Amino acid sequence: MQGKNYLERQLYKPKIAPMTIEILHKFELDEQVQNQICELYKQLNANIEQRPLHQILQEDNHVIIAACREENAIVGIALLATYKVISGHRGMVEDVVVDSAHRGKGIGRKLMEKLLEEAKHRNLDEVLLFSGHHRTAAINLYKSLGFNLRESGLYNLKLK
Repeated sequence: MQGKNYLERQLYKPKIAPMTIEILHKFELDEQVQNQICELYKQLNANIEQRPLHQILQEDNHVIIAACREENAIVGIALLATYKVISGHRGMVEDVVVDSAHRGKGIGRKLMEKLLEEAKHRNLDEVLLFSGHHRTAAINLYKSLGFNLRESGLYNLKLK
């Protein structure tokens, strides 16, 4: 039989809030969700003007948003834009961010796994992503999920 100390430890264990990974849908958007994602995205890039989520989740835009919720707070997001070209049906991972207070808990991995599950479900041929060379933790995550560095250059032209 286990003693009183065991029972005390069980009674006074800190409760861990359940974490869920889900796909956000347009009909679920409200001001609270929009504000939470807006604040979260600022941790990734505070200098970019953000588009409203209802524009991102329009049917003709083909973007999937995976979100991590802890209680009622969104603590991580990752987006997958899908498109078809002559060479195949592709997805581009965009805007992966986990709240700084929640990093190191595997949330980024779970968000990426959810997006890759969606990519397989939608029969995508390939999933691409770009990451800054300085983001070593993110790069290690992507490699562990099977991503490989391509030998190609990325060029961009800002139109706005």
